[in-house]
Amino acid sequence: MFELLNSYLDFPYAKVIVTGLWSGYVVVLGGWIILQKREPIATLSWVITLSMLPFIGFVVYYLIGPMRIERQTLRRSRSTAMFMEHEAFKDVDRDAVELSRMILATTGLPPTTARNVRLLIDGGQKYPALLEAIASAQDHIHIEYYIFLGDETGTLILQALEARAREGVKVRLLIDALGSARLKRSALKPLMDAGGEVAWFHPTRWFRFWQKSWANLRTHRKIVVIDDMIGFVGGINVTDDEDERLHETAYRDLHVRVEGNIVRELQVVFLEDWAYATGQKPPHIRHPRPQRGDVLAQVVASGPDSTKEAIHRSFVSMIGNAKERVWLMTPYFVPSEAARMALTSAAYSGLDVRVMVPKESDSKLVTYAARSYFDELLEAGVKVYEYGPRLLHTKAILCDDETVMIGSANFDQRSFRLNFEVMILMQDAGVGAELADLFVHEMKSAPAVRNDRHRPLWSAQLPEAVARLLSPVL
Repeated sequence: MFELLNSYLDFPYAKVIVTGLWSGYVVVLGGWIILQKREPIATLSWVITLSMLPFIGFVVYYLIGPMRIERQTLRRSRSTAMFMEHEAFKDVDRDAVELSRMILATTGLPPTTARNVRLLIDGGQKYPALLEAIASAQDHIHIEYYIFLGDETGTLILQALEARAREGVKVRLLIDALGSARLKRSALKPLMDAGGEVAWFHPTRWFRFWQKSWANLRTHRKIVVIDDMIGFVGGINVTDDEDERLHETAYRDLHVRVEGNIVRELQVVFLEDWAYATGQKPPHIRHPRPQRGDVLAQVVASGPDSTKEAIHRSFVSMIGNAKERVWLMTPYFVPSEAARMALTSAAYSGLDVRVMVPKESDSKLVTYAARSYFDELLEAGVKVYEYGPRLLHTKAILCDDETVMIGSANFDQRSFRLNFEVMILMQDAGVGAELADLFVHEMKSAPAVRNDRHRPLWSAQLPEAVARLLSPVL
């Protein structure tokens, strides 16, 4: 093959032609990527990486590139008409009010309240609570998941949904086509025969190159809304892999069950996603009377359909506003420059800053990338812990005693900019104490990372450095 290539290059002007074609390719591809207006380092990483793949780079970027999308659905700025009069935060400090206003400006979702808030640890607590809520449904059940499999756990939930659909409850199930690719369509047939509706988010169209596949832009959200009264959100998908009762190595994870007016905001996020995925107008929902609660709450949703990066901004603002502590748990730690600066600045200011990540993520590259930031964090005074018994999948942050955010978003650039994510912000000392207790409990299984840890050049330092270079495109 090399002899054939050399023979071609022996032709007059062959090298000039090849160089010109490659230069043109780099200019066109670079212009395409630059027009997305991402951070300079991310843009340069994409250009440099794909420049090494002549012409194939077009296909790669077309399939997985971080491009913006337009969603012709109801806008959140107009959807607030679905809510009662805004329940502005009262009796809270100025920083909390400013955070709430920022979230309202970037999402259109106003501050409200929640009641009967329950933190659900692992699938062993989450799945029974979910099945109980499904069984209580009288009007509708709306479910959106990144991973929904047809294993034992998924079958139980599908059977519960089918039973309610046969009783006349309107069931709508939205599943990410990539995350749930292993779910057989035949497993959904009984639910659909019973009257349930199923939609796929960004279905792959590998052989339809004229239609965008959006292979890299997924709904990572885990939302359940029942009768506009009960809501679930968090990090736990529907799979046996997240049920410690079935597998000793199941993910260590966290979900939250809420009631009250906050559920209506989760409803808005789901309906937008449903309308986008199906191309249909949002269905009419019969809303119950407002149910004011005692927990100040607000939904934070973000995705590649907006440049406002609401969840990213919320993380940075929460950390910047903290007065005493910042405790973060995340399975993927690949922070943006702003997020990294916020954490280290808080630590330099004398705050108790702790970051807990899994000892081994489900992605070796992400594990190395996360570890590449440890030295900088430790130097600033951040305490870093690596949770070891199982894969830590919890996505939560606690600032001071009462500012809590729990949901689906990792502390990485993919969650900040590429995936559709959803979190719940809560301002409540009781919820904060419960999350703090969980963090302290997890520390028993999460040794602190030391400055003098053993880091061989070839098995640690070099892989970490390479992974960090690739972090903008992870």
